[in-house]
Order: sequence, then structure tokens, then C-alpha cells
Amino acid sequence: MREISLDTETTGLNPKGGDRVVEIGCVEMINQIATENVFHVYINPERDMPAGAFKIHGLSEEFLRGHDVFAKIADDFLAFIGDDPLVIHNAQFDIGFLNAELKRLGQTPLAMSRTIDTVPMARKKFPGAQANLDALCRRFGIDNSNRELHGALLDAELLAEVYLELNGGRQTGLGLGEDDPQDLCADEPQAKEGLKGKIKRETRTFHPSAEECERHETFLKALSDPIWHA
Repeated sequence: MREISLDTETTGLNPKGGDRVVEIGCVEMINQIATENVFHVYINPERDMPAGAFKIHGLSEEFLRGHDVFAKIADDFLAFIGDDPLVIHNAQFDIGFLNAELKRLGQTPLAMSRTIDTVPMARKKFPGAQANLDALCRRFGIDNSNRELHGALLDAELLAEVYLELNGGRQTGLGLGEDDPQDLCADEPQAKEGLKGKIKRETRTFHPSAEECERHETFLKALSDPIWHA
């Protein structure tokens, strides 16, 4: 199963008021495990960079001016995500900005129905606890020491790890340690390899002692027509 962990950085909070996307980061996940296949671009927003937004992600107007506008990267972005589910932390924010950019180009918007929002997932799993990305990284012991500023690709990578943990982590079985080779299918090479060198114990049988047999007979005589003597 292919899913895409996705994050964006923007010039502000209001796509309808003129704020634009300035960075997109995507990480491919196969069966909820991140692969090395990523998509990452900086985007020229064709406008100034407000001080508040710069403080969050550190992307200046001067730096972004040297990168492609959204129209130039749109096709590559859409090809990367394909029709696969999008895992996003606060999906309405990112999808709102991406759809505003796609609308300017006359492109089909991304459907909210294809998103998996990790914010409600986290709130359901940990009611009353903080559900921001930093808090979830701390909870799951995920190293986010490089996250001095927000960055779309770094946040998408961290989100992929958080998403895996929200779904139970790498240990998907009921055991607390490594799988016991004896529990694996006997036809599997891993099972056969794990059984090598193990001591084979003979089947043990248990018989009552003479004293136990005598006590049993005494007990039966005290019963009225026991079925054991039928």
C-alpha cells in the first residue's frame, strides 16, 4: 500500500487572502514504512515574505526568488503523489493552500476524502494531550533535534515516523520481542534457520502413583453409582 506523507510551508495562514505555498515536502510510504523516494521543492511565491512566516521557516523572499513558480512544478508534484492517500498533520490547512495554487492553474483540486489527518488520530489515541508534531515526536521518542525551524521535507519525514507509531509501530504482532522462529510457518526458510541447533525434547508422559490410585478407588467407593465404573 502506497501512501504519501506531505507537508507545506507558506507565506501565511490565508490562501484566499493572497498567501502562497513556498515549500512542499513529500515522503513515499509503502505499508506505512517510509522509503527513500521523496519529492521536495522550494517555490517562488511571487510576493513578499511576511516577518511572521519567515520566523517560522526561515525562507526569505530573496532566497525563494531564485526558484520556480508553482506552475513550473505542479505537474511533477501531481505525478509524484498520484492517486495515493495523503497523510497530513492538519490536512485542511495544507490541502487548502495546494488547492488554491491548483485553482490558479485551472487544475482539478485535491479531494479531502483522500487525506489521512494525523491530528484527529493523535487526539483520539491520546485524549487531552498535545497533538502537535513536536509533542508527538517526544511521546514516541522520535529524534526531532534538527527541527529548529519548520521545513516541509523534514516535517514530512517526521510525520511519516509519527504516523507509523500512531498505527502501532514497527512491531505489528502481539508479542513484545522478536518473533519466535517456532511460531513461523515451517515451510519458511527463516523458520527452518531459527530451529537449527534447538534441542529436541522427548514427549513426557505422566502416570499416577500407586498411592494416588488407591486414594482414587477409596473416593469412588464413597460415591453412589459413579460413572467411572460403568
